[in-house]
Amino acid sequence: MNVRCQDVRLSGYTTLRLGGPARTFIEATTEDALVEQIRAADEAGEPVLVLGGGSNLVIADEGFPGTVIRVATRGVTIEGGRVEAQAGEEWDSLVARAVAEGLSGVECLSGIPGRVGATPIQNVGAYGQDVGETIAEVRVYDRHEQRVRAFAPAECAFTYRHSAFKGHDRYVVLSVAFQLAETGESRPVRYAELARRLGVETGATAPLAAVRDAVLALRRGKGMVLDPDDPDTRSAGSFFTNPVLTEEELKLLAERAEGFPAFPESDGRTKTSAAWLIDRAGFAKGYARGPVRLSTKHTLALTNPGAEGTARDLLDLAREIRAGVREAFGVTLVNEPVFVGLTLDEEG
Repeated sequence: MNVRCQDVRLSGYTTLRLGGPARTFIEATTEDALVEQIRAADEAGEPVLVLGGGSNLVIADEGFPGTVIRVATRGVTIEGGRVEAQAGEEWDSLVARAVAEGLSGVECLSGIPGRVGATPIQNVGAYGQDVGETIAEVRVYDRHEQRVRAFAPAECAFTYRHSAFKGHDRYVVLSVAFQLAETGESRPVRYAELARRLGVETGATAPLAAVRDAVLALRRGKGMVLDPDDPDTRSAGSFFTNPVLTEEELKLLAERAEGFPAFPESDGRTKTSAAWLIDRAGFAKGYARGPVRLSTKHTLALTNPGAEGTARDLLDLAREIRAGVREAFGVTLVNEPVFVGLTLDEEG
């Protein structure tokens, strides 16, 4: 089933409440309809934007001069520890169900807004877990080959906030299968802040429900759980990824800063904290530029608190912050949300 409309403002479909009109807006409620609409638009040479929950998206004020297809497919099957969900399922609802059924592996990803189909693209992660650790299969529609195909975990090429599906629009995620553990207990808690909240040592396990509750509490404290009464949640979550530095880049940072967080990566590089860099560069919580600002709870979220800002306002603030961090520390921050019709490198 499809619902088709014209000139729909996309600001109503993004958590930032930003974005101009879509020339054509279609809501696809079945997998067959989703594939059919994408194939038809491609054959007509029509630009296509595939939209999920809109929680990791910054859309230009001019809107999208083509067809926006909103993924609204539903369906979850659970067999033992294997959980398969359609792309349009709400992510946090899936996590809540896994926790309720005693399945571990995604409990630390509680409270993340958006839909299941977006999670492998970004290799969504938080509090020491990434979805790439538990994904067993990703089914996609390949727009180049015009066929449905399945990706095994190794083919997904998961790295920090990246995958084989990111940076291009060739693949449209149809469903994702996860292999979770039937333990009733969490995976070892690797994130120190979460371990402290739970009252356990780093590396220990805890009851799944307790981990979910603790993660939700931590995220709410940072304005990272959607709440219509909290203007700080009118954001795209973390706006910049944590920089992963080579040995040479790390030395250059050490020459300019002391006491910065450092987390060794398996490839020999070192991850540091974008929030730490932003704060130390002089951009405190609540730092504002016109109608947009940094969250009053967390320096890594750029917000549109009164829903009165524009995408251009947000980009101007992001550029100011990125330039300030680069000047102070020599590190260039990279945006985490997907930009549509604009770019952080564009000036003016």
